[in-house]
Amino acid sequence: MSTTDNQTIQPVKKGSFLQENNKSILFITGAVVLLILVYLWYQGVYLKGRAEEAASKMYKAEQYIGVDSLSNKAIKGGSGYEGLEQIAKEYDNTKSANLANLYLGGIYLRKGEYKQAVDALSKYSATGSPVADPLALGLLGDAYSELKDFKQAATYYKKAADKASKFTSPMFLKKLGLVNENLKDFNGAVDAYTKIKTQYPESAEAQLVDAYIARAQEQVK
Repeated sequence: MSTTDNQTIQPVKKGSFLQENNKSILFITGAVVLLILVYLWYQGVYLKGRAEEAASKMYKAEQYIGVDSLSNKAIKGGSGYEGLEQIAKEYDNTKSANLANLYLGGIYLRKGEYKQAVDALSKYSATGSPVADPLALGLLGDAYSELKDFKQAATYYKKAADKASKFTSPMFLKKLGLVNENLKDFNGAVDAYTKIKTQYPESAEAQLVDAYIARAQEQVK
């Protein structure tokens, strides 16, 4: 019998999963902690700093937004300040950049640059605002209407009407009815106009809506 045969073969002892994988678990845990710290820094320091910087740069552009003759300055900037285009591009993921896209959409629409309006408004992210969110959707509807894409316009007017307040929803419903008529969807037009009459009877749109209902009903086959 050989020396090897005389040796007692000891079974391999297996510890718990934690004992066997101690180093791997410590490494993974450390990596997770590091990622959390990086995320917290990104949210609390980096993004916050960028947001504050973007907000400070919006001031001058916002002064020019409502003035047609200064709309190009609002868009492009000048005299040492950045315009809305640059703010939207440079400070993405900030509230100011999001708002800049909404402003840009409105300005482009007013200037008759409808494709640019669609591009800017499509970059706007809903914030939960009962004013800004439906406005962005309604402006998209306006831009698509001007581009004669009435199907897309109807989609956005409906979304805007669903999100809007009692003060602006009738306006979007009226626009929805009009584009539905262009689409030859006269039942859809009747539905939109009827909602104005039944749900918003005190609105300005409701005062003349009977004529719109009658016109659309005449076309229903």
